[in-house]
This record gives sequence, C-alpha cells and structure tokens, in this order.
Amino acid sequence: MSPQLSTAHTRAVGRADVTGVPVVLDDLATIVGAHDTLYDWAAEQPQPRALRGRAPVYVATLPTCGIPVVVRHGWHGGVLAPLTADRFRRPTRAPREMARSAELRAAGIPTTEVLGFARYPAVMGLCHVDVVTRYLADAADLGMVLAGLAPTVDGETALAATQQLLLRLAARGVVHPDLNVKNILLRPTADGVEALIIDVDVVRWDAQRPPIDTMRANIARLTRSVRKWRAQFGCDMTDERIAAFRDAVMAALPAAPSSDTR
Repeated sequence: MSPQLSTAHTRAVGRADVTGVPVVLDDLATIVGAHDTLYDWAAEQPQPRALRGRAPVYVATLPTCGIPVVVRHGWHGGVLAPLTADRFRRPTRAPREMARSAELRAAGIPTTEVLGFARYPAVMGLCHVDVVTRYLADAADLGMVLAGLAPTVDGETALAATQQLLLRLAARGVVHPDLNVKNILLRPTADGVEALIIDVDVVRWDAQRPPIDTMRANIARLTRSVRKWRAQFGCDMTDERIAAFRDAVMAALPAAPSSDTR
C-alpha cells in the first residue's frame, strides 16, 4: 500500500463515499453533503484560469483548510467512451491514481499530488467519480506551450524540461501508455522549469526494464502526440525539430553496462 493511501481515510456521505488525506477530508465530506458532488461545487467557484481535459476541469480553494485544488470528473476514453461515458465499476481508477501519485513522487518522479476522490452511485451498480489534486499555480501543459499559449514557459525550455522527465522515467522503468502533450505539465520553479507527468493511473512500472526500452516506448507515444497536436491546433514542431528532440533524448541516455565477457 502506498504511503498516501495508508494515511487517507474514507467517509460515507449519504449514498456517496469520500476518500482523502486528513488535511482535506472534512472539507471534501462537507462539500459533498452540501452540493451533492465535488465537481458541482467546483464549477460554481470563480475560476482563476481555464483548464480543460476531456471535459472542463475546475480550480477552487477548499473552504476550511484553504488548499487550492483541481477537481476533475472521471470520464472514459477510447472507442467505448460513447457507451461507458462517466460510469465506472468500483473501485474506479481513482484509488490507483492516488497510490501511483504517491509512489512516483516518493521515487523522485515529478507528478501532481492526488489529495482525494469521491464516488457517487450510478445505474446498474456502477458509480461516478471526482478526483481532487493539489493545484499548481502557473503550470501549463506541453500542448499549450507548443501552441504559444503559455507565456510563463517558452518552447525550448519546455522541451529541455521534458527531456529531463523522460530520462527520469527511463531510469525508473516507468512507461506511460498515454503520454501525450496534455499529460505533461510544465511549471516555473526557482531553478527554472520543471516537467511533471499526470494521469498516472495507467502507468506501467518495471524497475528491471532496460532504460532504452522504456525511453523508446515513451518517446514514440509522445512524438505521435506532438504530430497529432500540430495537425489539430498548430505549432512550430516540424518533423525535423521532432526528430532532433527524439535523437537528443535518446543520446542523453546513460550508456548500457558493458557486456564484455573476456
């Protein structure tokens, strides 16, 4: 069990259940009791900036503890999304995302901190779910940066930070099968810019996987996403620039141990 889940607690609120780390649990439970869902409450709050994933993502400040958070409603992706929509079988992906978040951060992989989640009953024994993460001020995803929509981070700096993230993932054997430009966040820090990986419930973690295999899997998925993003929204990532980024990332991998058996 991850450290984050071992310290989290779950509380029933009507027909819903709310899980959270101690500092936010009372707030989350109170909000669900008064507003039915965390997402409904967050949608009513003044928004400091627009965030969007598969659906609108809201930023709000928890009323008692004062922690700024991002509240995201769970939706399925893929070809079955029109059928499954926002209905999940329990326990949903939220507990895994919370656990993976804590495990990755403990291993030195930058990612957002999942503070809690709430589940609500749906038809046929299924449920809806909202996930709460700590809000990172001034962060922008890689897609926004490459499209010139993030004035706090420039493209070259973002790509350099992304390279460092990819190297960390390779060193730990962490493959993100949905590593796209929306799943990498860039945020300014005192030392420059840091890249973080998000939507981590789907990551595959194998410390024995050779770093080059991990890197190939992640860089292939990311470069496909960059090309798709360029076609849909436009950015200055030419094929030559994408190839140069890929080659630089691969060249930055530490050399594999020698197999010399003399």
